This record gives sequence, C-alpha cells and structure tokens, in this order.
Amino acid sequence: EVLPRAAILVFLVALACEYIDSSLGMGYGTTLTPLLLLAGFAPLDIVPAILLSEALTGAAAGLFHQRDGNVNFLRDARARRTALRLIALSTLGAIAAATLAVKVSKELLTMFIAGIVIAMGVVILVTIHRPFRYRPGGIVAIGAVAAFNKSLSGGGYGPLVTAGQMVSGLPPKHAVAITSVTESFTCVVGLAAYLALGRHINWGLTLPLVAGALMSVPIATLTVRRLPEKGLRLTVGVVTLALGALALSAVFR
Repeated sequence: EVLPRAAILVFLVALACEYIDSSLGMGYGTTLTPLLLLAGFAPLDIVPAILLSEALTGAAAGLFHQRDGNVNFLRDARARRTALRLIALSTLGAIAAATLAVKVSKELLTMFIAGIVIAMGVVILVTIHRPFRYRPGGIVAIGAVAAFNKSLSGGGYGPLVTAGQMVSGLPPKHAVAITSVTESFTCVVGLAAYLALGRHINWGLTLPLVAGALMSVPIATLTVRRLPEKGLRLTVGVVTLALGALALSAVFR
C-alpha cells in the first residue's frame, strides 16, 4: 500500500524524470529506478510500473513531438523508416536477451554498453560543429545493442538510441522524438512478457507514476521545439557521457 504522501512524492519525481527523458530522449528509468529502490519499493513493483508508464508516455511524447513540429512521421520517410527499424529490433532484442541472459556476464555487458555510450558522447561533443551523413547501418547496429540491453537489464535504451541516431546522421530533435516512440514499443513488449510470467502491477505505485510522467510530456516537447539544434546536441552529448560514466563506475564499486 502506498500512502498519500508517498504517492505525491512519486508523482513529483516521475514528472521531473519524464521531463528530462522526453526532452533529451534518456534518463527516465535510469534515474527513477534507484530513487524508488531507495524509497523502499520492491524491484518487482518498480519494473512493471516503469514499463507501463514509459509505454504510455513514450506514445504520448511521440504525438506531441509530431504536433510541435520536432518530427513529422507522416511526411518524413527517413524518420518513419528509422522508427520502424528500431521497433523491429526491440522484438529481436527481447528474444535474444531471453535466449542469452544466462550466458552473459552482467558486469561484462555493463562495461561493454557503458563503453559504447561514453564513446558516442565523446563523438557528439567533439564533432558538435560538424554535421553527420545519414547512415542506416549505424542505426541498425546501435538499435540491436540497445534493444538487447533494455530487455536484459531493463535500462540503458535512451542514451544508446538517442546518441546513436545522432552519430548516424539524424537531427537531434528527430532522434529524441523517435526514441520516445520506439522505447514505448519496447516497454510494451517487456510488460507483456512480465505479465505472461504471472507478475502483477502495483497500482498504488503505478498510477501516481503514470500521472506525473504524462503531465510532463507537453512541457518537454515544447522545450525541444524551442531549443536550438546545437544546444540540444551539446546537452545530449554531455548527458550521454555522464550516464555512460555513471554506469561504468557502478561496475567497479
């Protein structure tokens, strides 16, 4: 049972974390999960609550990004194809993770993923004044790794996919919007698997989480619309680098 005061705190924390996530394409689960663990919630209550809230807010963020002109999935074939590729890879990543989870060292995987994230953060910052040529192959490679990591560990999708799209030549605003949509689909797949295993949803935690996260989405997409491309690219680069370093430091604690 979640007390009213705790529900209000969950609502406010979810609002702040989702604002960052919908603005930068990363940071919701990575930030929120440890905070909820510190607050005393059980991991088996946290995981489905975050998956459900991300599924809903990702879909909502995609719609608001479309409305605010950050991306146009209807007219931009490249953005549409990129989203469809990443959605397909989400399913493949879930299957691969389920097959290989018992064979892969979590520490080794974390070091590998963190290394990629740090490298992409560095590339974004070093080449901030230089545009990239669009490379579909790069998106496929990064999407496959990100989907596998998300299905295996429950996190790390946003930094990989957002930064990976930018390094592969997509504009920052497109990358943020596409990540919201594709991560929504990834969370639906993960939640379906969770429920198929007979797990339950703690609605006392989930409802304030969803409410706070959804409320932040329109503000976040407007922020993306008003930010200059270079400023958004700089912010994504710095946050990507910081999250990669944080993940790497956790392995050596």
